[in-house]
Amino acid sequence: MQRRTAANAAALALALALLLGLAIPTAFASSHSEAPGTAKDRLIDDTDLYAWVSPDATDKVTIVGNWVPLLEPNGGPNFYGFDDDAFYYMNIDNVGDAQDHIRYQFKFRTTRQNPNTFLYNTGVVRSLDDATLNVRQFCTVTRYDDGVSTVLATDVPVAPNFVGPVSMPDYDRLAGQAVVTLGDGTRIFIGPRDDPFFVDLAAIFDLLTIRKVPGNKGKGVDGVGGYNCLTIAIQVPKTRLTRDGKAPNADNGVIGIYDSAERFSVRTLNGDGTSSVSGPEVQVSRLGMPLVNEVVIPLGQKDRFNSTKPTGDGAFLPFVVDPELARLLTALYGIPTPAAPRNDLVAVFLTGIPGLNKPANDNQVPCEMLRLNLTVPPALRPSRFGILAGDIAGFPNGRRPFDDVVDIAERVVAGATAFTPDFNVSPNNQLGDGIDSNDKPFLPCFPYLAPPHNPFAHTHHREQRGRGVKRHGMEFDAEPNDVIDGDETEAASVETAEAPSLAMRLQGANPGSRPRVEFDLPAAGRVSLKVYDLQGRTVRTLLDQEAAPGTFSAQWDGLSDEGARMSPGLYFVRLVAGGRSTDKKVMLE
Repeated sequence: MQRRTAANAAALALALALLLGLAIPTAFASSHSEAPGTAKDRLIDDTDLYAWVSPDATDKVTIVGNWVPLLEPNGGPNFYGFDDDAFYYMNIDNVGDAQDHIRYQFKFRTTRQNPNTFLYNTGVVRSLDDATLNVRQFCTVTRYDDGVSTVLATDVPVAPNFVGPVSMPDYDRLAGQAVVTLGDGTRIFIGPRDDPFFVDLAAIFDLLTIRKVPGNKGKGVDGVGGYNCLTIAIQVPKTRLTRDGKAPNADNGVIGIYDSAERFSVRTLNGDGTSSVSGPEVQVSRLGMPLVNEVVIPLGQKDRFNSTKPTGDGAFLPFVVDPELARLLTALYGIPTPAAPRNDLVAVFLTGIPGLNKPANDNQVPCEMLRLNLTVPPALRPSRFGILAGDIAGFPNGRRPFDDVVDIAERVVAGATAFTPDFNVSPNNQLGDGIDSNDKPFLPCFPYLAPPHNPFAHTHHREQRGRGVKRHGMEFDAEPNDVIDGDETEAASVETAEAPSLAMRLQGANPGSRPRVEFDLPAAGRVSLKVYDLQGRTVRTLLDQEAAPGTFSAQWDGLSDEGARMSPGLYFVRLVAGGRSTDKKVMLE
């Protein structure tokens, strides 16, 4: 059994006490096309950064960087890939001086076996070495230690895009062949994945709309549901990341992380349709804490932020201490929030929380990074609310894929902490976007993110439970039929969650044209979610994969596995996991 040491227990108590007086910075989504420059140059657009210690690899740190937002699974004939003319980086400060002491560089090259066909693959692909895989991408991975470079691996295979079930009948196995283990135990995976972020993008950027106020009663629509992204995932031994190469402790155990992309400064368009590049590398994209650039930084400064190294982050301090999000909550919803200057935001945004993830450096240079304390073990009972729920292994101490940074940030920016007790009341401590989980289960092992969506069978914009949009004079009570199988609301002061049992809930209208279920998985293992007709015949396979424990959702669009529209009537959905099953009846309109 995992046990906390006395030092960890003391750190927990201190971190929780400090959190009551500290808010999390005003970053409440992920950076999908967050700046004018990256919106026009999507192949270098960082979307999300995650860093955590996984329960199945407690001696390592998992770092996941995602690029290229909102990838439609039907991406042919020219499926997206990393740009051969760009440089992708994961940058680590293990001192606390805002410098890049460790850099992992990823440089790509693309080959085409047969340039005389429009096809991505010319037949069924079962192996990365199959001659039928026409378009292939490879990566050279280089590590820089204070500027000294070491090539760790060349020709690391990139998992191909999921073309479809005919071309790639066992895509999960095919993509698994792209996992590479280096001599020092570092693991690498590069390729397309389901975008793990969950957020109501449409509502947030429509003047901060909350579809079902105050946000903890559903109705949200996952704006990135059904979309993919391009992932670089590494899992590195902790001793390879500490500044002295020793096991993490109170002196060396905190690291700061951000990912970035760089291009050559000059690009020349040639008359024959080709292009050439030259000049020095220039940083064109950057991401640490989720969506700082998209929400905190104003339009006129976004491209500047993307090109700025952490040493220059002092220029953006005014946008942190007087966050626009807090003012919008007051202006649009009449919710009072603490007055500027919000110096409580500076600790998490620029320095880290003392006693938790603030570096042990008296001469620390404040800067914006995602900070992780390597000495904190994985939570025995993790919560999507992270530190707000007493789970110090979660956001903002690093970030796990299931951490609900939207709900966390909206509530603390509204002052729903003990530091400002007058604001730790409803609706401030109930704010959210109505999206609480990802649309696909995460994997129980490296690289953890779910496989990309099937281009034959995926849906976007899944509306969740609840109704109505109101602003001033809001009602906070649940409306009838918000949840078919019971009220699933959750308070801001939630305790660390118990492990869920195998359960499935039908949400939304029933009968309806797009039945939706939310389900809980109590343990890692194989899971299937299928729709059957009244004769017991399989109509549609919604899910069949290895899955990590947690809460997830799925929606049936009324089509069969063959793409035919099913007749209105009664069907049932069966969830099978861990040798157990549960069913729900659904009425298709």
